[in-house]
Amino acid sequence: MSFPSDLEIARGAKLKPMSEIAGQMDLPLDLLEMHGDEVAKIRLDAVERLAGRPRAKYVVVSAITPTPLGEGKTTTTVGLGQAMALIGRRATIALRQPSMGPTFGIKGGAAGGGYSQVVPMELLNLHLTGDFHAVTAAHNLLSAIVDNHLHQGNELDLDLHNITWRRVLDVNDRALRNIIVGLGTKEDGVTRQTGFDITAASEVMAVLALSTSMQDLRARVGRIVVGYTKAGEPVTAEDLHGAGSMAVILKEALKPNLMQTLENTPVLVHAGPFGNIAHGNSSIMADLIGIHCGEYLITEAGFGADMGAERFFNIKCRTSGLHPDAAVVVATVRALKAHSGRHRIVAGRPLPEALLAENPDEVLEGAANLRKQIENIRVHGVSPVVAINAFPDDHPSEHEAIRQVAEAAGARVAVCTHFADGGRGATELARVVCEAAEEPSSFQLLYPDSATLKEKIEAVATKIYGAEAVTYSPAANRQLDSYERNGFGRLPVCIAKTHLSISSDASLKGAPTGWTMPVREVRASVGAGFVYPICGDMRTMPGLGANPAAHIVDLDEDGVIQGLS
Repeated sequence: MSFPSDLEIARGAKLKPMSEIAGQMDLPLDLLEMHGDEVAKIRLDAVERLAGRPRAKYVVVSAITPTPLGEGKTTTTVGLGQAMALIGRRATIALRQPSMGPTFGIKGGAAGGGYSQVVPMELLNLHLTGDFHAVTAAHNLLSAIVDNHLHQGNELDLDLHNITWRRVLDVNDRALRNIIVGLGTKEDGVTRQTGFDITAASEVMAVLALSTSMQDLRARVGRIVVGYTKAGEPVTAEDLHGAGSMAVILKEALKPNLMQTLENTPVLVHAGPFGNIAHGNSSIMADLIGIHCGEYLITEAGFGADMGAERFFNIKCRTSGLHPDAAVVVATVRALKAHSGRHRIVAGRPLPEALLAENPDEVLEGAANLRKQIENIRVHGVSPVVAINAFPDDHPSEHEAIRQVAEAAGARVAVCTHFADGGRGATELARVVCEAAEEPSSFQLLYPDSATLKEKIEAVATKIYGAEAVTYSPAANRQLDSYERNGFGRLPVCIAKTHLSISSDASLKGAPTGWTMPVREVRASVGAGFVYPICGDMRTMPGLGANPAAHIVDLDEDGVIQGLS
């Protein structure tokens, strides 16, 4: 019998009332705002009301450098949360909300998978409570205000060739990457080149994820830089009198969403910042609530430990003041074999047959990546745990090879079958995570606020990515100098690079050394609170593939959604 689809499994879920899910968190019911029967928003005053409670152990789930298919971080996060209940521990999960761009593209949704999912998966993968639409509307309102300011005479002397604020949409649409606005008559606005990014790449989304209160969100929105004057001075949303209206649009979106897993573990779903040019983590607001709602708060950081976890430590934790107690590194046999350089994995195509053959030596050849990602966790003073996300076509000898490498690098290890077995398949992982979280914490940031932007970039490049040096284009040098002059030098850095290599070159597998990281451009997300150097060609508006999920998602004759994955 074939394994049921994620949607079929999700449809069989026995959901508990949201009052019972909140009860597992000891969350007073007057803090809930129901959105139908299966989702609730949590009022912001929960942060203050819960602050006096004991603090949960804080666990972040990351991974080795993934293949284009991903290595199952969300599924592992959900499975681990479910497993905690089976070993007698109370856990809350915190996740990003999926973007509908990937949902209707090749990747599909981000509710987890198999028997480790957040449900209802249709709600999670589509509109949920409208937070993404609020971010889209707030962002595009500011875009309209920018173009209206130009049309009304450009009192602030914005340089038309140095306007950095674009527009956003929550779909994959390559045709919108570069556009001309203002075509037509004089009354249709000022003609200029601009473009669209996907909503998850909006700085407004990063602001939503990093805000610690409504007042903080309002201040951050006001600091958003939309461009520069001809004299090189930054122009902000506050300068354009747009920040107040943006904050009003985002008021409800700042409240985290409460859902549940297939096994009724509470899940906080909130914000969905892009993993390449933003920090790729769920919201601080959700964590400030969840950290007081059980014994463990388990969250996920996007992509590999060199990206999402590094940003979790140095951007999110720097802002929230919360310190992690343990970190999970998800590893798969297929990804480590790919890091041997002997196989090519392409999204949407079958896996190479040779990849599935028993070959622990290939696992060991690609193991440099696992060793480096464990090191990237340990350099921040956090206890690492390797979760071997097992697939049916793996071989025990290959799992044993991963175990030997991980233990030699100082990490605890657990083999997991949570995709097929739900929480029961992650109880070993839950136990070793509990052990790791009990170790004395020695969390440390990679660099101080006082370091220069170049010192911060070079710390990440050399200590986390393994680069030998960093080079800067003339434009990047000018931008860094400008940001230091304008007072942005104390911000952390969020390096935009490929997620398919620890290096900035997607073709380099394993843990390359002796390479130089080129910084071609540097941008500032002043409202969100970080500077992002760009290394390589970063797509902030994906395109649809030849056979996207959008071709198969449909309604049946009874109006039931079909084809979501």
